[in-house]
Amino acid sequence: MELNGENAKLTPRVRLGRRLRRLRERKGLSLRQLSERVSGYSHSYLGRVELGEQLPSEALVNSLDEFFDTDGVLAELLDLAHDALIPDYIRKVFAMEPEAERLQVYTSSVIPGLLQIPEYTLELFRRSLPGETEERRGERVVIRMKRQRILERAEPPYYWAIIDEAALRRLIGKPACMAEQLRHLLEFSARPHVTVQVLPFGKGAHPMLGGSLTLHARPDGTSIAVVESFGSGELIESPRRVLDLTQRFDTARSLALTDDESLDLIRNYLKEYEVDDDS
Repeated sequence: MELNGENAKLTPRVRLGRRLRRLRERKGLSLRQLSERVSGYSHSYLGRVELGEQLPSEALVNSLDEFFDTDGVLAELLDLAHDALIPDYIRKVFAMEPEAERLQVYTSSVIPGLLQIPEYTLELFRRSLPGETEERRGERVVIRMKRQRILERAEPPYYWAIIDEAALRRLIGKPACMAEQLRHLLEFSARPHVTVQVLPFGKGAHPMLGGSLTLHARPDGTSIAVVESFGSGELIESPRRVLDLTQRFDTARSLALTDDESLDLIRNYLKEYEVDDDS
């Protein structure tokens, strides 16, 4: 990536904004004129991007790279800016995620990230990151939605999710949001490379209470694990520790409802949220 003249100490979002401003000024364009050339984007939006106050959408960046003939430089800066929003412990995992042959996930209180809809994700960030601006939360949503593309590939990894019933019961946003989220969950559950099971309240205590776990099976047959709780987490590569966590996942899976029973329970919760939304 060609970044000559950029100050390495600047944040990626500021570097992106400054690069865009220089490209615009070299063309002798005002923000309004650039807005007219790259239709669909207001001059105020472009101004916030140049000031580093807001990250641009992928669509805007692609349009700007094409307009300025910059060979993807702005898109690469956008990727760097997105990476800066990701905690250090998970950045390595995200980088390896596209190479996973199988992803096994357990979540205790929320729908797994790769199965979330944007409205649900945004509400989670509003509650968990109250000090952030709405724009910054929106940027985090974009990153999560971008990660979901792994399940849309022609040959996606097998995705196996065990969801605690608490994630279905807990109201995130309004009933309409939960209803749409559960419809999305049911839709994904019907795909041949996705399995979703629910661990019901009636099974009582189990070894996965209080956190979430993701197991990545890699092409070479090895696995890594990520344990998360309260906005922090740990990447685990020790074979012995990964084996222990795999056994915990297997125990949770053995206690979970079957595929069909899980889908029936999800449908029951969906009906409840639909009724609440109509009332």
